[in-house]
Amino acid sequence: MSLYRDEGVVLRTQKLGEADRIITLLTRRTGKVRGVAKGVRRTMSRFGARLEPFSHVDLQLHGGRSLDVITQVETLHPYGEAIVADYPRYTAGTAMLETADRLTVGEKEPALRQFLLLVGGLRTLAQGGHEARLVLDAFFLRSLAVAGYAPALSECARCGAEAARAFAIVAGGVVCGACRPPGAAVPAAETIALMIALLRGDWAAADSSEPRHRTECSGLVAAYLQWHLEHGIRSLRHVEREWPGAGDAEPAPDPHVFRT
Repeated sequence: MSLYRDEGVVLRTQKLGEADRIITLLTRRTGKVRGVAKGVRRTMSRFGARLEPFSHVDLQLHGGRSLDVITQVETLHPYGEAIVADYPRYTAGTAMLETADRLTVGEKEPALRQFLLLVGGLRTLAQGGHEARLVLDAFFLRSLAVAGYAPALSECARCGAEAARAFAIVAGGVVCGACRPPGAAVPAAETIALMIALLRGDWAAADSSEPRHRTECSGLVAAYLQWHLEHGIRSLRHVEREWPGAGDAEPAPDPHVFRT
C-alpha cells in the first residue's frame, strides 16, 4: 500500500521495542488505524509530543501488512493541553477515547460520524464551558445514536405509549407500566429530560439541571452504554470517583442484570 494522508485523533499508545510506539487513531477518512511511530520515545524525536492521546493531528502514513508507519505529523488542535490540566476533564476525556475505540471495532472501516463526534466532544471538553460529566454523557448518548443504539426517551420503547416513566436497559429506554420488565429503574422526570437535552445538544437546559439529576443521568447512561458494548469502560471507575455526590442518588442498574 502506498503513502496516504489523513487527519485523526490519537486514542491510545503502547510501547514497541526500545524507542518506538504503536499509535491507535480514529481518522476522518480511513476509520481506526494503528501505525508505528518510529523513534518517538527518544528525547530528540521530531514528533513524539504530537502523538499523545487527545491530540487532533494531520498525518502521513505508509501502508503496511499489519501496521502502517507514520512518516509525518502536524498538530491541528492540541486538545490534550487543556484536558490533562484538569482532572475531571482528563477522566471524562479518557472515557470518551475508550468509548470511541470500543465502538469502532474494525480497522480501516470509515467512521466519519464517530470521528466528528469525538472531535466535537474533545473540543467542548477542552473549552471548559460545561461540566465535564455533562459533556461525557452527551458524548455517550450521541455515540450510541450514531451506532444505532439511541435509547427511547419520549415514548415507550416497546409499544410507543407516551406515559412512560420507567427506564429499562434491556427494552431500549423508557417503558410504560404495561411493558415494564422486572428490575427497571424509575428515574425522576427531570433526569429523563436531562438525557433528552444532552442527546439534542440543548446545553441551556443541561447546564441548569440539578446535581442529583445529573448523577442519576450519569448512572443510567453509563449502564446503558456498557450493556450495549458488552464490556465495562475501565476508565469510568476514575470518573465516578471524581464526581462528588455520586452516592446520594439511587444506584444505577448493573448492566449485567439485564443481559438476556
